[in-house]
Amino acid sequence: MSLEIDLATGLLYLLVFPGFAFLFTYALAAEYVDRKLYARVQNRVGPPPLQPLADFLKLLAKESAVPEDATARIYKAAPLTGLAGVLTAMLYIPVWSETAAMSFEGDLVVVLFLLSLPSFSLFFGGWYSGNVFSQVGTTRTITQLFGYEIPFFLACFAPAVAAGTLELSGIVAFVGSNPLHMLVFLPAFVVGLLSLQAKLERIPFDAPEAESELATGALVEYSGRKLALFHLTKDVELVVGAALLSALFLGGPYPVGSVEGVAGAALGIAVFLVKTLAIVAVLSILRGVLARLRIEQVLSVFYRWLVPIGLAQIGIVLAVGLYAEGLL
Repeated sequence: MSLEIDLATGLLYLLVFPGFAFLFTYALAAEYVDRKLYARVQNRVGPPPLQPLADFLKLLAKESAVPEDATARIYKAAPLTGLAGVLTAMLYIPVWSETAAMSFEGDLVVVLFLLSLPSFSLFFGGWYSGNVFSQVGTTRTITQLFGYEIPFFLACFAPAVAAGTLELSGIVAFVGSNPLHMLVFLPAFVVGLLSLQAKLERIPFDAPEAESELATGALVEYSGRKLALFHLTKDVELVVGAALLSALFLGGPYPVGSVEGVAGAALGIAVFLVKTLAIVAVLSILRGVLARLRIEQVLSVFYRWLVPIGLAQIGIVLAVGLYAEGLL
C-alpha cells in the first residue's frame, strides 16, 4: 500500500485501528494474559480480567509530581515519546492481511527504530529525574540496550534476506507462501524472543528495574499520569513486539485461505490475535521459570551466544536460498 493516503484514512488508522484504540484495548488484554499466566506458573490465582484497566485508571487519578531536581521538559516529554513510537510502529505491521495499513520498502528498519524509542525515553526520563536510583537504573537500561539490539536486528533481518525485501508486507507474503521457511527461521525466532524479553526489561533481563536493588530503577520518581503512560508503553510494546515477530517468523495473519472481504479480514485478525497471544504466553512462561541475571551476565548471553546464532542464521538463509536456486 502506498503512503499516499487521504487524511481521514490516516487518522482512522492512527487513532482507531490498528492504532491507539485497538492497541490500548489489546495491550491491556495482553497484560491480563501475561499476569494471569505468570501467576498460574507460580501457583497463584492472578488478577481479574479488568485489573489492568483498573490499575491504569487509578494511576491517571493520582497526582503527577515533578521532582525538584528534575529537568522538567525532558522529564515530562519522556513518557509521550516512547508511547508515540510504539503506536506508530504498529501502522507498518500487517494485521488483517499481508498488507499493512501503511507500508513502503524499508519499513522494517523504521519499525525497529521506533521500537527502540521506549528504551531511550526511559533512559532520558530516568536520567533527568535527578534521582540517584533512577540514574543507576538508566545506566543499566542503556548498557543492556547495547547487548540486545544487535541480535534483535540480526534476527529480524534473516527473514528479510530470505524474502529479498525490507518491506514487512512483502516478508509476510513470502513467509505465508513458504511455510517451511518457518523451520529455517527457528534459531532467529528464538533469538528474537529472548531479545524482545530484554527489550521489555522482563525476567531474566530485568536488571535495569530490579526492585530489590533499585526501587524500580528509572521509574522511581514517576507517578500519576506519567507513570501510567510508561506502563501503557510497556504493554503496547509487548503487543507490537509480538506482532513483529509474528509477521517475520509466523506469517502474520496467514493462513487466511481464500476468504475475501470482511470475512477474510476478520479471519486474518483472529489468526493475528492467536499468534501474538501465543508469543506473549511464551514470554510469560520465560518470566515465570527463569531468575534474574546480573547486568554483565546479560551482555555475556547476548554477545557470546545470541549474536553468533544471529549471524549463523543469516548464513543459513543465504545457503538455503542458493540451494533453492540450484547454485549449490
